[in-house]
Amino acid sequence: MNGLLLIGISHKTAPVELRERVALPEGRAVSVMRELVSTDEIREVVALSTCNRTELHMVVGDDVVAESTALGILAREADIRPTELVSHLYSLRNGLATRHLFRVTAGLDAMIIGEAEIQGQVKRAYELALVENTTGAFTNRLFREALAAGKRVRTETGIGSNSVSLSSVAVELAQETLGDLTGRRVIVIGAGETGELTARSLMERGVSSVFVANRHYDRAIGLAQRFGGQAVRFDTLPAELERADIVVSSTGSPHHIVEREGLQSVMEARSGHPLLLIDIAVPRDIDPAVRSLPGVHLRDIDDLQRMVERNLSGREAEARRAEALLERELDRFERWLGTLDVVPTIAALHGRGEAVARQVLAENNGRWESLSEADRDRVELMAGTIVRRLLHQPTMRLKASADDDGTYAYVQALRELFGLDTEKLSAFEARQSDAPAAEVTSIRSRRQHRKR
Repeated sequence: MNGLLLIGISHKTAPVELRERVALPEGRAVSVMRELVSTDEIREVVALSTCNRTELHMVVGDDVVAESTALGILAREADIRPTELVSHLYSLRNGLATRHLFRVTAGLDAMIIGEAEIQGQVKRAYELALVENTTGAFTNRLFREALAAGKRVRTETGIGSNSVSLSSVAVELAQETLGDLTGRRVIVIGAGETGELTARSLMERGVSSVFVANRHYDRAIGLAQRFGGQAVRFDTLPAELERADIVVSSTGSPHHIVEREGLQSVMEARSGHPLLLIDIAVPRDIDPAVRSLPGVHLRDIDDLQRMVERNLSGREAEARRAEALLERELDRFERWLGTLDVVPTIAALHGRGEAVARQVLAENNGRWESLSEADRDRVELMAGTIVRRLLHQPTMRLKASADDDGTYAYVQALRELFGLDTEKLSAFEARQSDAPAAEVTSIRSRRQHRKR
């Protein structure tokens, strides 16, 4: 039996200290996905890792074995015992796993409701899995539909209006800590999407200069030029820190970029002038130990979450509209899922009928000595036609049921009445279907869990 399995942790279940250990930057994500699909029970996988969550979306055989395997790999990557990780883990199957991905992509499960960045993060995670050939027909359809649904939510509701993002909340936090930002010197570490959004928000609040530091200097130059700032090489970062008022860091580095020892020397050179550091990255870019240094104010992703929770009470109505829209998208996806049950059953039904016809013809082969080759061909054609016409109405009824909640009952009845074993379809029959029948025929619990 095969189905969809999702395991993961998020800002709702784990603190940043654990999330950064379980985070899967691109290189680690690739190795984890390859290892997972090399096992017997995991057919497809997409790894989604952001500052707020790490999730594995998998098509699996035995879900218990697959869950244990994936948990062990995540725990190994985080260098912790599985028992330490499991209490922070959520595990969803089939319909619940599908619903979760749709809500994540639409920004309804984000730290910031309606957060715009998550759509791009899901897309990049899916594209990476495509490149690494760890997806299949089911995950391809699942992620395409989830991304399309997320786009509809943002287009047709106001969930993203007056958009609040991690970068804008970071700037608000800077104002709350330092007051007026006019004339402040800011260093943005990281030239990715979040760094760009942060730079834009800072410029709108009146900072005097923005310095962009990135390991790839050409990218730092490009971002700095767009905002009238200056690019900073990493080897000159300590000197720039001595003159900065605010540091916002958001990179994909697996290691700390700012260490306590280095910052201690910087603070001694600043003669007591305070420094605000806002670390949006997971894993964290800034050593948490810097909090103990005099004059240093460090805020991380969990501090931003607490601020977000105070500011988003006005989005409930739009979130309800978004949920209703997602229900329609999920219903459409489930109708497609229904066809995955139908196709292999139809193939098996016709295969059984053709096999019976061939068997009867073979049993009577010795009685037709006087038949010419042309007559034999006519008899075989007639037998095949009888099978197809006899099965025409059951086939049409079964196809029509794919749009109804009665699909499962029809499928099971046919399997029982005709003794069909669709899980032993030949590779040829499986390839003839338009859907990944052999990999998803057990996804039946979705209708039981559609409504929370």
